[in-house]
Amino acid sequence: MELDPLLLSRLQFAFVVSFHAIFPVFTIGLASYIALLHGLFYRTENPVWDRLAQFWTQVFAVVFGMGVVSGIVMSFQFGTNWSHFSQAAANFLGPVLSYEVVTAFFLEAAFLGVLLFGRGKVPQGVHLFAAVMVALGTFVSSFWILSANSWMQTPAGTVLADGHFRVTDWGEAIFNPSFPWRFAHMVMASFLTGGFVVAGVSAWYLLIGRDVAANRRALSMCLWLLLVLTPAQAVIGDFHGLNTLEHQPTKVAAMEGNWQTQANVPLLLFAWPDRAAQTNHFEVGIPSLASLILTHEADGVVPGIGEAPPEEQPPVWLVFWAFRVMVGLGFLMIGVALAGLWLRRGGRVYAHRGFLQLLRVMSVTPFIAVLAGWIVTETGRAPWLVYGLMSHAEGLTPSLTGGMALFTLVGYVLVYAVVFWSGLYYLTRVVRQGMLPESEPHPEEVEHAKRPFSAAHAPFDRDAAPTWKE
Repeated sequence: MELDPLLLSRLQFAFVVSFHAIFPVFTIGLASYIALLHGLFYRTENPVWDRLAQFWTQVFAVVFGMGVVSGIVMSFQFGTNWSHFSQAAANFLGPVLSYEVVTAFFLEAAFLGVLLFGRGKVPQGVHLFAAVMVALGTFVSSFWILSANSWMQTPAGTVLADGHFRVTDWGEAIFNPSFPWRFAHMVMASFLTGGFVVAGVSAWYLLIGRDVAANRRALSMCLWLLLVLTPAQAVIGDFHGLNTLEHQPTKVAAMEGNWQTQANVPLLLFAWPDRAAQTNHFEVGIPSLASLILTHEADGVVPGIGEAPPEEQPPVWLVFWAFRVMVGLGFLMIGVALAGLWLRRGGRVYAHRGFLQLLRVMSVTPFIAVLAGWIVTETGRAPWLVYGLMSHAEGLTPSLTGGMALFTLVGYVLVYAVVFWSGLYYLTRVVRQGMLPESEPHPEEVEHAKRPFSAAHAPFDRDAAPTWKE
């Protein structure tokens, strides 16, 4: 059997991107939460905020490391598997990806060291500043990465001449038509992921009666956050869908399972798309609702998949079902947030074991929703690498064989399995260990942290300081 290098290369890149995506989508939201905790501690000097900040910083460090390791190989794949694409898009992607390294990765790495090892060694204000800079670095990094990916979805500010994309307007290329909504949608997903993970871990600690006071506060903060952000994400997702309808109508048609351009399109709850027959089997839907959502008119006309030639149609069944997984989990998240609001009466939200167990399960769902969303985004533009301009086949390395692609795919799977289980092992240890023992900071340590920073600002020596009684 002859191995297809194009199919294997697409599977390889899909695997690497999917594996990597689950880490930054968590660290972006978690970094902002850690910065907030440090800010609360700086303002109130309540040791609860400090203990929460230190615990979640340990979690952040492990996940950040896994994200760095898993993301390094993605840039190499552009050269090994997609050399034609790399050469053609180098004028835009080269600078943009370099900006991500210079402006974001170095910022995160430098201040992460201060955040991890600066406690008690630098003034409290400097420690807070480091936390804010790490959080800012995660946003800057996602800005450049999503700009590059969005340009591949909705190319703008460039022209394709002599096999190369030449930049004609950097502003249009960076802030391409789909970028604002995709960036907002991804950032919101990151906050939701961080919020549900923190809520799930806090719920588990409350179930076993561990650090109850601290975890009640953490859970309360997360539930208020989720109550606001879950419906906000649905609104952003709707605007993102309208933007996609304008620029990538075939993708939206695949999401809806709509084969022919028509009015009064139903919202399909269940169907089995058949690309060969250009139809659906076993349809169950709500009449005219898809038209109402997409056009804001019940009799609005929605484009069909059939508008594109069969060779330019994506794998409809995968896009169709991935979209329903994402949306279904989104509505589930809204329901959980509303349930948390209802259970706040009388403080039941902290003692209702069924709800706390549900939060533990929900801590996994944002990752599944994010992966489903990436499948919709990336698979829905097939067969285009740069939408409408360069196909996957045109961007493939010509000398790549199926055996070479299979070898590297298997290698990545094995290496990433080791990375995943190693990271999961350390994360489990951190969570089981829990927060630092509850203790009040030494008065001299508090005063020491408030002093202005200077080269002579030595670390606080608790043993040399007077005791409380003294």
